[in-house]
Amino acid sequence: ELEGLSADTRQMLKENAEKAGKQGWLITLKPTSVFPIMKAADRRSLREEVWRANNTKCIGGEFDNTQNIIDIANTRLQIARLLGYRTYAEYVLRKRMARNTQNVMDMLNRLQTAYMPVARQEYEELQQYAAQQGLQGPLMPWDWSYYSEKLKNERYSLDDETMRPYFELEHVKQGVFGLATKLYGLHFTKKADIQVYNPEVEAFEVTDSEGHYMGVLYTDFHPREGKRGGAWMNNFQEQYVTNGVDHRPHIVIVMNFTRPTADKPALLTYDEVETFLHEFGHSLHGMLSRCTYSSQSGTNTYRDFVEMPSQFNENFLAERQFLDSFAVHYQTGEKMPQEFMDKIRAARTYHAAYSCVRQLSFGYLDMAWHTLEQPFEGTQADVIDFEHRAMTPVQLFPDVPHTAMEYAFTHIFNGGYAAGYYGYKWAEMLDADAFSVFQKNGIFDRKTADSFRTNILERGSTEQPDVLYRRFRGQDATIDALLKRDGISSQNR
Repeated sequence: ELEGLSADTRQMLKENAEKAGKQGWLITLKPTSVFPIMKAADRRSLREEVWRANNTKCIGGEFDNTQNIIDIANTRLQIARLLGYRTYAEYVLRKRMARNTQNVMDMLNRLQTAYMPVARQEYEELQQYAAQQGLQGPLMPWDWSYYSEKLKNERYSLDDETMRPYFELEHVKQGVFGLATKLYGLHFTKKADIQVYNPEVEAFEVTDSEGHYMGVLYTDFHPREGKRGGAWMNNFQEQYVTNGVDHRPHIVIVMNFTRPTADKPALLTYDEVETFLHEFGHSLHGMLSRCTYSSQSGTNTYRDFVEMPSQFNENFLAERQFLDSFAVHYQTGEKMPQEFMDKIRAARTYHAAYSCVRQLSFGYLDMAWHTLEQPFEGTQADVIDFEHRAMTPVQLFPDVPHTAMEYAFTHIFNGGYAAGYYGYKWAEMLDADAFSVFQKNGIFDRKTADSFRTNILERGSTEQPDVLYRRFRGQDATIDALLKRDGISSQNR
């Protein structure tokens, strides 16, 4: 039944069972269980069972969320009305870069028009591939990741283990820190006398090109007992000015990277390096801040803008000039072969349209709930139907009755993304558009970097983000650079 799953995944499922006092292997509905099964389990019935379980969470039974969803949506509408707004989205978007519902829907619809035809082509192509592999009938949601992963491996044959030797952690640190040196003139000096909260944490004093103190950066790279999973950036001290004194920030970036072993240093995957660049981008937004009030400094910006500097940083990983500065084999010192670079670039656009429309489906659902102008009244079936109708513009798979993801959609019902889920794609549009300027002028061009620094990274939320962005870019962002990066023809616009 577990055929296709890696030894590590099987071991994790066995440990799940042991922790629960059970025999065998226990599949939970946590992402760490669900994702590996969707990608690798050969048995289709197992994939379907897990997918259906994951997409019927909290539908009916003791933990039914039907009334919670209705109550949350209606309470938000009531709050908006009390404050003089027609919808909750109008109330939220007054403090977002998008500003209003129309701008959000325009972006979602433009992306839908551009990506949906390509997503349908991707679906048909994978349907044909799956049929060749023995699949009978239409490609269903529980089939996508499995066959997509197989086809990707056939085409690019570039797995994590192939890439790891070129991403030794100390070399990666030199490359990532060096990027900030090339772009902004920052220097990072490890300081053993700065107190840290765990022996594994390193502290770096950050100075600018003239030797002026800019702040402290703490790095916390590896998992350990009691440490939360994932990756994030946080401030121990925000940047602010009081009585003429500029208090510089103390910033930490936290990851859970692969540990070194007895015979190997810490070797990262491509995704882990990308994560490092992302969180480091957040830290630069905080480190370069030059504001008066901490509430407006650094990353204290509108939610649909705050991810732009971090996602912008990720773009460098596909650039040969950047990779050559650190991506060398940890044993031989050989630079990463061009063949690997070509495969990395090609893999970046693999099923990009599917990934986009999947995100759009969540954005459409979010906006549907938060643009209600009248209280929602209905049953469980009505709530499920509401989701299916909201997602219709980007539907690829045959409908699966009695399933819904909104019942566990904590991002919008409990996680602060209400009327804001579109922000992921909004920030992608911005980061691709901004990086296109660097590609035009040279990825390490200091004049361009100085403009990005002074107009965006230093300003926090002291002005509206669209004003800051136009000051850097000279115009509003368009989806053109994002289309190009994702390999989508401009004719689909």
